[in-house]
Amino acid sequence: MPSVAVKLYSVFFKFLLKHRLQNRIQNPSDESTSLFGVTSRAEESVAAANPSFTDGVATKDIHIDPLTSVSIRIFLPDTCLVSPDSDPKSQSRARVRSVAKRSDPAFGSDPNQALLRRNSYESSGTGNEGTHLENQRRNSYGCIIDDLSLKSENDAYRGYSPSIGNCRKLPLMVQFHGGGFVSGSNDSVSNNLFCRRIAKLCDVIVLAVGYRLAPENRYPAAFEDGLKVLYWLGKQANLAECSKSLGNARGDGSDLRKSDENRHVADAFGASMVEPWLAAHGDPSRCVLLGVSCGANIADYVSRKAVEVGRLLDPVKVVAQVLMYPFFIGSVPTHSEIKLANSYFYDKAMCILAWKLFLPEAEFSLDHPAANPLVPGREPPLKLMPPTLTVVAEHDWMRDRAIAYSEELRKVNVDSPVLEYKDAVHEFATLDMLLKTPQAQACAEDIAIWG
Repeated sequence: MPSVAVKLYSVFFKFLLKHRLQNRIQNPSDESTSLFGVTSRAEESVAAANPSFTDGVATKDIHIDPLTSVSIRIFLPDTCLVSPDSDPKSQSRARVRSVAKRSDPAFGSDPNQALLRRNSYESSGTGNEGTHLENQRRNSYGCIIDDLSLKSENDAYRGYSPSIGNCRKLPLMVQFHGGGFVSGSNDSVSNNLFCRRIAKLCDVIVLAVGYRLAPENRYPAAFEDGLKVLYWLGKQANLAECSKSLGNARGDGSDLRKSDENRHVADAFGASMVEPWLAAHGDPSRCVLLGVSCGANIADYVSRKAVEVGRLLDPVKVVAQVLMYPFFIGSVPTHSEIKLANSYFYDKAMCILAWKLFLPEAEFSLDHPAANPLVPGREPPLKLMPPTLTVVAEHDWMRDRAIAYSEELRKVNVDSPVLEYKDAVHEFATLDMLLKTPQAQACAEDIAIWG
């Protein structure tokens, strides 16, 4: 069972959340003036972005849509700085053993077991060579230089500026935060810590999406924002190719004028709009969607749309999705919805209240396609969905429907394992006070193993 501290905090959490939700019902925003929407609430604690590699991850905020408030926070792990010529397998083994000893003593004593639990690392090397690489950074010209030369007079790191020509490519993980569609943000303290952990453990670039919240912007705003990110990634990849082909013309002194003309052409095509971190390190052909709670509903929708639009997203390819305790519901209650209706942190009554704030009044139904993944007639067919990892908690009333959705995927031969965590509650791996629990750490490690 959850600890006494968790139980007490849950009571306090539900009291505050219920009060906030009721206030939003009684004082709805004027939707005629909410085109730009909101992506965070005043009560959220925000973590500032930091473009230097603090604790192994650099972060940057980008506003990606001029018509709305949609934004992303990029989490770039310092493993992108590893020399492409170094041996990734030996680096992987070294870091796996290092992380295993720090986070899980039971696995740290057995290197072979550690390799079974974490297999997606490609960072520092072994011995003195690995230490040397860990203490180095790449400057804007692609050269390896020591950390000391990157420090300014006040002993702080300057922002990272990559070189596109000589950098290691990493998969992209698009993350959608939780909060019942009405709260939460991509730059909150808890989401910042979770995404940092995922970026380092999974060795990926995490793109945390700041989508529009309800009731200012109801369904399908948040879902459309999720798909908008994939289109933006595709545009970024194409602009980077344009910049590479038109803006990097080289020649002797007689060709300098021609080179300058090409750079102007590249800027006309939008080369100046290219996000350098993604252009240098992102691999859009390996894109994973990760959704937390209601964010899992968004991730599943985006996965379906990615199948429908197909090549329109090129070169972006959604290769997998991770659904963490998805916010699924339905009109016919499951066993867990009956037994655990008053479960910790997010009980069923409050979640229904959140759905009322999110869905337009004329469309409200617990069997709405956004709420119930098992309603008949959803397109495309389940067999076309990408591999799906589902994370559920023992004391979460939504667990049964998430498991049932995973079973339906397996029936059509989609790789869709389920990880259930004992003595865990909804948002056990992402809620601020639970981020340091063994279950939260194990969950992040298990996602890295599956990936």
